[in-house]
Amino acid sequence: MSTVTFHAWLSRYGTCIAGLALFVFFALWAPNFLSVLNLSNIVKQISFMAVLGLGFSLALLVSELDLSFANVCSLCAVCVGWFIHGGHAPETAVAAGLAVGLGAGVLNGLLVTMLRIPSLIATLATASVANGLSFMVTEGVAFVGQWDSRFLWIGRGTLFGMPSLIFWLLVVNILAWFLLKQTRLGFRMLAVGEATEAARLAGVNVRAIKIIGLALSGLAAGITAVLMTSSLASAAPNSAADLMLTAIAAVLLGMTMFEPGRANVMGTLVGAMIIGMLGNGLVLMGVEYYFQDILLGVIIVVSVALSSSVLKKAAFSI
Repeated sequence: MSTVTFHAWLSRYGTCIAGLALFVFFALWAPNFLSVLNLSNIVKQISFMAVLGLGFSLALLVSELDLSFANVCSLCAVCVGWFIHGGHAPETAVAAGLAVGLGAGVLNGLLVTMLRIPSLIATLATASVANGLSFMVTEGVAFVGQWDSRFLWIGRGTLFGMPSLIFWLLVVNILAWFLLKQTRLGFRMLAVGEATEAARLAGVNVRAIKIIGLALSGLAAGITAVLMTSSLASAAPNSAADLMLTAIAAVLLGMTMFEPGRANVMGTLVGAMIIGMLGNGLVLMGVEYYFQDILLGVIIVVSVALSSSVLKKAAFSI
């Protein structure tokens, strides 16, 4: 293998190798790391982070930043809780949660494309509105207590012999991969992200594509809200707040592998696995919680440095 080939291979899979090394380290030194219960907890943690991160990736792929997804997810969660506790059918509650997420994403897209507000600013404004609405709906109190068993099955049941959360995570990732790699819409999204002006000159409706990218990010927030609420049997106005940085870190870490410099489905999933495993292993080893925050910040900085300047392009593009 030539030096150039080895360097290209390392740039695509080096982060995966580091993740495997981390897994071996925790398996040897972290108490009960390989127990079924602990591994199940890791899967639950990364499921929410990975789906949220996937939505952030889809917005990033069209050169836009969505910094509202965590607050929108919390708003979707309390909407689901409001419908369930109001005696409505689980199907209605799920549809409401997804609709709120999708609507917030479309709103972000319109602010960016029609009013020409940079996505960094537009989505921060949406995040603030979503946060206020979440507290208004709940009056600051989480929805807890009795939940419809059919709704709880979504996040706690089993499908084809596997926990339902794993099944939904796989389904969402497969659908996202199919969209980006096998459909004309996916090709146009990638084209807009790579070279917006060239895509426009080629006849691509750039505004529509950007709206779709941000709408899908909002939809992912709605999906996460449904999974999280059904799994935890609670819906708080800030239920997804802690997931924002970890989801972004998973995306940025994913940009260092498989398709270096570009947000990608497999990279985001593996990035979420690495971050979830890292946090879990450090807790089992008794490492102080603040050290995890320090490591998360380091991961974000290093990932951006290794991937590309795509965030700078997305933050203030119009």
